[in-house]
Amino acid sequence: MTEKMTQLMKDVPAVRWTALVLLASAMFFGYIFMDILSPLQELLQNTRGWSPDAYGHYAGSETFLNVFVFFLIFAGIILDKMGVRFTAVLSGTVMLIGAAVNYYAVSNAFIGSGAEAFMNRFMNLPLEWWNVTPFYEGMPASAKMSAIGFMFFGCGVEMAGITVSRGIVKWFKGKEMALAMGVEMAIARVGVAVVVLGSPVLANKFAPVDVSRPVLVAVILLAIGLICFISYAFMDRKLEQQMGESGEEKDDPFKISDLKYIFSSKVFWLVALLCVLYYSAIFPFQKYAINMLQCNLGYTAEQAGWVFFVFPLGAAAITPILGNFLDHKGKGATMLIFGALLMIACHLVFALVLPSLKGTTVAVIVAYLSIILLGISFSLVPASLWPSVPKLVDNKLLGSAYAVIFWIQNIGLYSFPMIIGATLRMSNPGITDPLQYNYTVPMLIFASLGILALIFGLWLKVEDKKRGYGLEEPNIQK
Repeated sequence: MTEKMTQLMKDVPAVRWTALVLLASAMFFGYIFMDILSPLQELLQNTRGWSPDAYGHYAGSETFLNVFVFFLIFAGIILDKMGVRFTAVLSGTVMLIGAAVNYYAVSNAFIGSGAEAFMNRFMNLPLEWWNVTPFYEGMPASAKMSAIGFMFFGCGVEMAGITVSRGIVKWFKGKEMALAMGVEMAIARVGVAVVVLGSPVLANKFAPVDVSRPVLVAVILLAIGLICFISYAFMDRKLEQQMGESGEEKDDPFKISDLKYIFSSKVFWLVALLCVLYYSAIFPFQKYAINMLQCNLGYTAEQAGWVFFVFPLGAAAITPILGNFLDHKGKGATMLIFGALLMIACHLVFALVLPSLKGTTVAVIVAYLSIILLGISFSLVPASLWPSVPKLVDNKLLGSAYAVIFWIQNIGLYSFPMIIGATLRMSNPGITDPLQYNYTVPMLIFASLGILALIFGLWLKVEDKKRGYGLEEPNIQK
C-alpha cells in the first residue's frame, strides 16, 4: 500500500507563494486596465468630447451589471459551487472581452463606424436623477461604447477579486493569510502606480497623440493575466487531487439556503457598510485625482502622475508589513478606525487647504504629504478588512460572503463617480477648461464618507469586544 502523502502543496512555502504570485499578477493587470483612462481625463475631453458627466458615467459603468443585474451575487454562488480555478479562468476571459470592446470604442476605428452611428441614435435617456444607467442624451458615442465594454470588464474584475480572496484563504488559512492578502493587494496596487505614470506617456509622447494606445497595451496585459489564471488552475487542480477530493467542501457542500447565515449577521453588515463607505472614498477619488492635482497645482497630466504615484506605491510598500503585523499581533478593528481618520484628514486637505495654496511650492509639498498619508490609509483598511471575513462566516460561504460585500461596495463604486462628475459640473458653472475646475465640493463629499466609515469602525470594535469575533486577535495562533 502506498503511504499517503502527509505534506500538501499548500504546506510548502515556495509552492503556496507561487500560487499567490499567479493570482496577484492577474489582478495587477486588471488594476492597470481599471484605471488606464484615469490620467487621460483632459485628453478625453479635448479629443473625444467627454465632459465631466460623460467621464463620470463611464467610470461608474464598471459596476453597473454587478449592482443592478446582481452579477456579483451570481459570481459568488458560481465560486462556491464551481470552485476557484473555474471561476478564475472565467473571470479572466470576461475581463479580456470587455477590455477589447473598450479599446475599440476609444480607437480611431470607431470614429465614423456603424457602431458610432448606432450609439448616437440609441440609449439617449434624460440626464436626470432617476436615470440609473450609464447612458444619457448627449453622451458621446465613444463614451457609451466604452461604458458597455467597461461594464463587462467590471463583471470580470470583481469576480476575479472575490475569487482571488477565496484562493488565498484556500492556500494560506492558518498560515500567513493577512500577509498574503497584503502582498496580493500590494502587487495589484503597483498596477495603479504604473498607470498614473505610463498611461500619459503612451498617449502623448509618441506621434500622433492617441488616447487608445495605452488601452491597447492594457488589453495585451490582460491576455497575459488570463494565462496566469490558467496556470494557477493547474496548481489548484493538483492541490485538490492531493487532498483526495474534488472540492474543498465536498463533505459539507454549499446550499443556497445557507446564505441566510450571512444576511442575518449584524457584524457582517457592519463590515460590508464600512467597506462601501471606505472604498467609495478611494476608488472614485482615483478616477479624478490626476485632474484634481492638475487643477490645484497647474501641472500637466504627466507631472500630476508623479505626485499621485506615491499613493499606490506607498500603499504597495506598507500593506504587506501591516498584513504581517496582523498575522502576529492582531488589532484589525483598531487599524480600520485609524485608517478612516487618516482618510478624513487627507480629503479635507484636498478640499480646503490645497486650493488656497494653488500655484505655490507649499502646495506641492502638501499634496505629496497628503497623498502619502492617504496611501497609508489605503493600506490600513484593506489589510485588516479582508482577513477579518473568514473570522465571521463559515468557510463554505466565503465566496458568497465576499460576493455580497463586493456587491454592496459596487453600489458605491457605481454611484459616486457619477455623483462626483455631476457635482463637479454643478459647482463649476460655465467652466469648460478641464484644467480650471474647483474640486472643493467633491473632496468634501469624499471626506463625509470617511466620517461615516469612522462611525461604523468604532461600532465594529464595540461589537467585536462584546461578541468575541477575534478581529483584534492575530491570525496565526501560537
